[in-house]
Amino acid sequence: MAKQMWKPGNMIYPVPAVMVTVADKEKRPNIITVAWTGTACTNPPMAYISVRKERYSHGILMETGEFVINLTTEDLVFATDYCGVRSGRDVDKFKEMKLTPIPAHTVSAPMIAESPVNIECKVKQVLELGSHDMFLAEVTAVHAEERHMDERGRFDLRKANPIVYSHGEYFGMGKSIGTFGYSVRKKAKKKPVKGK
Repeated sequence: MAKQMWKPGNMIYPVPAVMVTVADKEKRPNIITVAWTGTACTNPPMAYISVRKERYSHGILMETGEFVINLTTEDLVFATDYCGVRSGRDVDKFKEMKLTPIPAHTVSAPMIAESPVNIECKVKQVLELGSHDMFLAEVTAVHAEERHMDERGRFDLRKANPIVYSHGEYFGMGKSIGTFGYSVRKKAKKKPVKGK
């Protein structure tokens, strides 16, 4: 198989497209769309977001050290894109996108009511990496919409139709093609049929 060699770059795709909410010291909220985000640690639960210094929300993050990661869905894709290309310096994104801010429990930043999952975070460390600063944060609370629970009481994200981002495009997630550990799981032995 032939492969092309490219200059170094970020080719870890697809990535989540999330809406991150913040609020300044005067409680004015803002939404920023972030694709550089993910899990950093299980215990304690930690997540991160990476934000360019020139972004309006960067200053708020530095000032407050708090944010909420709001997962996005196919129904929220237009708002997700809008909140990534318009600045909170110029517009009220909650108002423009008809999104509902609701109070979080452990941080001053609001949550987005229309999001199926809201993850409250408190910054523990800021890493200056170059084009982006990484905000490494402890997860202090998680909220999940009850209508997306399955019959076993587990959150079924597929019911929410989540989206991902890859090279300038948004995609739906599609169908499940396996579960964790299925490649090594023992197959049940077939019982012999009587009379054979």
